[in-house]
Amino acid sequence: MHFGSPNEAASLVRERHFVAWLDSIKPTAKELYLVGDLFDFWFEYRQVVPRGYVRFLGKLAEFVDDGIPVHYFPGNHDLWFGNYLQDQVGAIYHPEPLVTELFGRKFYLAHGDGLGPGDHGYKLMKRVFTNPLCKWLFRILHPDLGIGLAYFLSRKSRNYTQMEGQHYFGEKEWLRTHSKEVLQSQPDITAFIYGHRHLAIQEQIAENAEMVYLGDWITLFSYLEVTEEGNELKFLPRKEKITTELSRS
Repeated sequence: MHFGSPNEAASLVRERHFVAWLDSIKPTAKELYLVGDLFDFWFEYRQVVPRGYVRFLGKLAEFVDDGIPVHYFPGNHDLWFGNYLQDQVGAIYHPEPLVTELFGRKFYLAHGDGLGPGDHGYKLMKRVFTNPLCKWLFRILHPDLGIGLAYFLSRKSRNYTQMEGQHYFGEKEWLRTHSKEVLQSQPDITAFIYGHRHLAIQEQIAENAEMVYLGDWITLFSYLEVTEEGNELKFLPRKEKITTELSRS
């Protein structure tokens, strides 16, 4: 979702529509999985979190309070999660890829950043950003300075990711390679679910396994619905209306 991007007004439009979508699925939802980059930037100081997102966070808390588990994964834009969503919302945090069973089928879920071969520059950067000393150094910055700087860097990273996301590299996709490597040791996995790439793709990568790129809630407004019958990549029918509203924000 990259909430907070490209500005507060446009982000609020998307947030309202996302919350409306959550309302629409709530009567039949059994679990909700949010696979990274919920926010364009997120950092938790001891007594401060980024402003905004009250509709989104409140709706997640409502899901949890009504007995619908909410799972969330860190993305490359919000990898500095602390305990806020766990403590205040009751969500379940997955800092690493998750293998889980849904409707008797085994799934592999991850944001996708840093997995597979290549991308050595980002992997090094991630090690730096998640280093406890680096996190402490960032924390001593005043939030107005630190969060402002982070949003500037985040916009640059997102622009690069979206430009990269216009191209699908088929057999050379790093996450496709990673999925096939995981299948060698866990051949009973039937679906690999990823965010990160800003592409909406669902395709077979082995006889009994598929790979799904979830797309985004910036231009595609896509999501995966998992039922007993199977997995279906869907698109919000109000996409054109939302895009028009965003262009006015």
